Amino acid sequence: SYSVSHDLRAPIRAINGYTRILAEDYGEKLDAEGNKILHAIINNSKKMGELIDDLLAFSKLGRKQVTFSEILMTELVQSVRDELTFDDGDKIPVFDVQVLPAAKGDKSLIRQVWINLISNAIKYSRHKPSTKIEIGAFEQDKMVVYYVKDSGAGFDMQYYDKLFGVFQRLHSQEEFEGTGIGLAIVHKIVDRHRGAVWAESVLDQGTSFFC
Repeated sequence: SYSVSHDLRAPIRAINGYTRILAEDYGEKLDAEGNKILHAIINNSKKMGELIDDLLAFSKLGRKQVTFSEILMTELVQSVRDELTFDDGDKIPVFDVQVLPAAKGDKSLIRQVWINLISNAIKYSRHKPSTKIEIGAFEQDKMVVYYVKDSGAGFDMQYYDKLFGVFQRLHSQEEFEGTGIGLAIVHKIVDRHRGAVWAESVLDQGTSFFC
């Protein structure tokens, strides 16, 4: 999958680039329908590029060496939260970030887990008038379990088996953008740390992820 994804990158970028040139240089000579088609090509080639990039990232995880060091989880989560909400203006959810115990792991990979889980919580809370995202930890069977809990769109638990699959989506592209690879990446990273990740959700009430 890595080599195929890598080979697809160049032609997709070429399609996007040449279509943009066509729109900028010849857009005035086209009628409304012609411009509509051009912009549809631009938008869809952009989505395909994002899909290929995510697939490449997923493929690379299998080959990346996991380097363990101490991770100050509270600092890492606060950094990710600030990064993800920097440009959101008035739409920033209320965050409740508890003091999180430190852990051993690959910091760059664990950072990606937090990015994917927190960005999901933000995205799926977007249509709510107000929302709260809680990030905390507890001990279970002598192991630390971290969690991200939101009060967003939620999902029907009967489709749970699709949740961590590649290209699996429980909401339409029109409702929420995305490539359907983010949670597969989370699952793979946690698995490489010999951990487990799972979720609980109620449709239209919110979702909690645990790992």
